[in-house]
Amino acid sequence: MIKKFIVIAFLAVLLPAKADALVVRHYFTAFVGLFNASTAEFEYNLQPKNYAVRATVRTYGTFGFLYPFEADYFTGGRIDGDKMVTENYHYTSQSRFNRRSKVMVYKNGVPVYAVSTKNEREKKKEITLPADGKDTTNLQSVLAAIARQYAELGFCDSRVAVFDGKKRFDVIFRDEGQENLKANEYSPFAGAAAKCSMYIDKLGAEGDDLLWQLSSDRPVYFWILKDRESDAPFIARVKIDDTPLGELNVYTTKIEVTK
Repeated sequence: MIKKFIVIAFLAVLLPAKADALVVRHYFTAFVGLFNASTAEFEYNLQPKNYAVRATVRTYGTFGFLYPFEADYFTGGRIDGDKMVTENYHYTSQSRFNRRSKVMVYKNGVPVYAVSTKNEREKKKEITLPADGKDTTNLQSVLAAIARQYAELGFCDSRVAVFDGKKRFDVIFRDEGQENLKANEYSPFAGAAAKCSMYIDKLGAEGDDLLWQLSSDRPVYFWILKDRESDAPFIARVKIDDTPLGELNVYTTKIEVTK
């Protein structure tokens, strides 16, 4: 379960440079409690008519030895006016004993069915998704939308409906003012940063996913700075105050911006 905290913390840090044709790549390192637990790379591609997000997350060091895990995520679609319409989503993951993959198939931006596998020798499962997916998007596309909003308007406040293939919920972003960040041994980035939060409104639903439960009470906080050379806004830090293994902190170690 703690691997899911690392994934959602990293997914919360996708932010493009501007709302036109640019690609931004982030490099991260994450600490959970006393563990330097994970590393990640993200590439965010925002074009005038389409978008794509690619992410790789892997556990690291002692934590990686105890809980080996690596996952690759991709989502993409078209931009239709103010709407970001998801057209494809897939991921693969490898833990110590299992390899999993999932593809969600969309029709006019609505998830229709999913194809999932667990290990190569097991039969693929095709699942017809419930109608709850109408007028929703997936988590990565939400982050693409809030990133586009921040790049254009300069604020985080937003509420977006999400369907993950099982549950429908709202992801809520809020502006939390400004704070001064200091550079440290993990990140060279410092300065006056905009602070935002992200958390989940379960809409009265219940479930056995601990991450989903805790995220409704413990927001993911993130801090936005601007790159000095390109003036591109990017996420410098991410924090979850409490997880089963302690506080989670994510630091941006490097960014790359290309046009």
